[in-house]
Amino acid sequence: MRVAAVVPAAGCGTRFGGSTPKQYLAVAGLPLLAWTLRALLDSTVVNSLTVVVAPGEEVRCAAEVLDPCGILVDRVVPGGADRQASVCAGVAAVAEPVDLILVHDGARPLITPALIRACVEAAAQDGAAVVAVPVSDTIKIAGADRMVVETPPRGRLWAAQTPQVFRTDWLREAHARALADGFRGTDDSVLVERLGYPVRLVPGAAANIKVTTPTDLSQAEHILRARLAGKPA
Repeated sequence: MRVAAVVPAAGCGTRFGGSTPKQYLAVAGLPLLAWTLRALLDSTVVNSLTVVVAPGEEVRCAAEVLDPCGILVDRVVPGGADRQASVCAGVAAVAEPVDLILVHDGARPLITPALIRACVEAAAQDGAAVVAVPVSDTIKIAGADRMVVETPPRGRLWAAQTPQVFRTDWLREAHARALADGFRGTDDSVLVERLGYPVRLVPGAAANIKVTTPTDLSQAEHILRARLAGKPA
């Protein structure tokens, strides 16, 4: 079973603020993106690694993340106008033969090798798998006027994270169909789901946050330093 990982890290970090994209910021002594890539490599189930960066950032990624941290990847490719376009570019760059393609946000540095392996194992069995956590808050569905339309049963709701792992042919077909239809999704799973393919949920971890704000970065710093010290976080 050959697994190729695609890591979208092309965001400019507008919600984060500052002039440096968050993937290059230091957290617990390393660039944020380096922690993400290390976890994927440490999982031992990833056979190739493609990093997708903003156009023109290929050299910077190598100089500030890969080379100083001794991280070897198969390729660094330029992304597109949004996350979906960037993942599509990464998927297109993956060389065959590959059985599964794993997509993981570059800004989720707290993923663990064990959770990566669990998601890959589920996708190998069912064709597609997504790491997710049960929703703890009550969710309200509202109209454009902000009046509540519906309160769905909380027990059926999950918050999707990454990694998300798919059969290679399913993911390629899903991205091609979305591009042809002009469909934009907030994750890769929704592209696969709209084609009718089954997707398994793999219980994730609350700590597997996506760093989007300075507060998130501080939380990631705390958790990573606790892990380095061998303490629970």
